[in-house]
Amino acid sequence: MLTLLVILLFLAAIVAFLFKFATTDGDFTLISKGHAKRDEIDGKAVWITGASRGIGEILAKQFVNLGAKVILSARNVAELERVKNELVAKYPSSRVEVLPLDLASGEEPLKEAVQKAESFFSGCGVDYMVHNAAFERPKIKALEETEEGLRATFNVNVLGTINLTRLLAPYMLKRGKGHFIVMSSAAGKCPSPGQAMYSASKHALNGYFHTLRSELCTKGIRVTVICPGPIGTSNSGSSEKRVSSERCAELTIIAASHGLKEAWISYQPVLLVMYLVQYMPTIGYWLMDKTGVNRLDAAAKKGNTYSWKLIFGQKKKTT
Repeated sequence: MLTLLVILLFLAAIVAFLFKFATTDGDFTLISKGHAKRDEIDGKAVWITGASRGIGEILAKQFVNLGAKVILSARNVAELERVKNELVAKYPSSRVEVLPLDLASGEEPLKEAVQKAESFFSGCGVDYMVHNAAFERPKIKALEETEEGLRATFNVNVLGTINLTRLLAPYMLKRGKGHFIVMSSAAGKCPSPGQAMYSASKHALNGYFHTLRSELCTKGIRVTVICPGPIGTSNSGSSEKRVSSERCAELTIIAASHGLKEAWISYQPVLLVMYLVQYMPTIGYWLMDKTGVNRLDAAAKKGNTYSWKLIFGQKKKTT
């Protein structure tokens, strides 16, 4: 009788685990952390790139709600001012600054931006640098990508982001503390058919920032790399199940405030693929090879590019 009870409890635990895994929207370490640690955010200066819309705008709102002082950066000045005005209207005591920034503008403009960001709040430099700005092109086959597309993607996603980090890090090192939050992508962990250049740029970010952390972690510098799968934005396809931008921002702040080195945010099946590629790469890459062509076809038809059906192929219509 006792043996039967143990077996039933074991089976129940397995069922509970599978249900949790099937319905979760993040990796288990991230989900286990619960809520953001407000004391890690309150009073801190947070600089966010790509803050004029989407996840960047929502991150700004959530950071301000947690008591942070925020610097908003993007190329669109009018949208940055809109975001600032909305934040100040909702949180009258908040401290929000606008700092227009083009990551592809070169070293001198970036150096000036860093100096301004460091001087905005008296006696307080940048505590959190949120690298959220990204250049993402429509889905296209790897061999059809142009040199112009390659340069545009890497100038923003890689070179601009790394240069900004290189210029800001010495200030953090002088204070003995600082935290880089890098909005990477599931495409930076797994193959992403139709997004070869974007995927390559995110792999590059992952490699750089994980290495940077290893070099500087003993000097007070922390790095959190966020790898979201499909996220719901104004450009999302209605046929795809995506984690909302609000939830993505919430989980990002949870990961950072708990000092996680890397966090994955996604529903299935993307989360499963990430686990397979990470821990069973032969199976994970086989699965992506099997779905690659189907995903390109789905993208061309503006269909669901994150469906379980891609594993089995698209059903052909009979005439």
